Amino acid sequence: MPVKSYRPYTPSRRHMTTADFSDLTRTAPEKALTQGLRKTGGRNNTGTVMVRHIGGGHRRRYRFIDFKRDKFGVPGKIVSVEYDPNRSARICLVHYADGEKRYMLHVVGLKVGDAVASGPEAEIRPGNALPLSNIPEGSFIHNLELTPGRGGQMVRSAGAQAQLMAKDGPYAQVKLPSGEIRKVPRECLATLGQISNIEHETIRYGKAGRTRHRGERPTVRGGAMNAVDHPLGGGRGKSKGHNHPRSPWNQLAKGYKTRNKRKIWGWMIVEDRRRAKQGAGSS
Repeated sequence: MPVKSYRPYTPSRRHMTTADFSDLTRTAPEKALTQGLRKTGGRNNTGTVMVRHIGGGHRRRYRFIDFKRDKFGVPGKIVSVEYDPNRSARICLVHYADGEKRYMLHVVGLKVGDAVASGPEAEIRPGNALPLSNIPEGSFIHNLELTPGRGGQMVRSAGAQAQLMAKDGPYAQVKLPSGEIRKVPRECLATLGQISNIEHETIRYGKAGRTRHRGERPTVRGGAMNAVDHPLGGGRGKSKGHNHPRSPWNQLAKGYKTRNKRKIWGWMIVEDRRRAKQGAGSS
């Protein structure tokens, strides 16, 4: 996916880049696989703001994505590659031999007309979904399940891929994009290959308006607020040193570990992502 830049005829255009969308083959989604989205403004059912700086933005329709890939033994064919406003990755429409249509995450190298399949007997090639026990070690995967049958929960954004490192008893060890190595049950499904739209992270918005179009409102620094509004506020100008960085709810923001060590998933982490980064920096 090439990235498009512009002549700097305004200050914002000077730094703006966009995707050229040359990889798309269809502009309108499959209507039966979409539904309207209502905006929440970051509020819950009682009207309380639970997530700040959310609101506005362009209207969207949600595309139902097949994260479970549970059409075992039924071959499918890629019909179109499409844009999804709800995620960074591209999606593709699959027509199955039994007449059903589903969306799946688009994989690098998949083209219109290519065949995809899922299940233990599927071939080892990009776009096919298999249990980890049937995938060769060293393979790159995405859309990874954490619980068998629940559907892919990890490695689903543009350009993401994980690597199957080893198989040890009932678990497989997977290296995630963050550098973390964790155990995953061997029965969990994963899709082979890397998710498309690799250059998504290089796009620069260039102006505040593009962020507003995405439904993101401005973020004000805590130090710019009054003391009544934020733990870092007040101070008659910019003041430092009197308070450690904190969240609006007075939670320490740097170095304070908030993860519950007694969580059931904690013991499945073989190598922490922070240790992996520190080891890479020291070498």
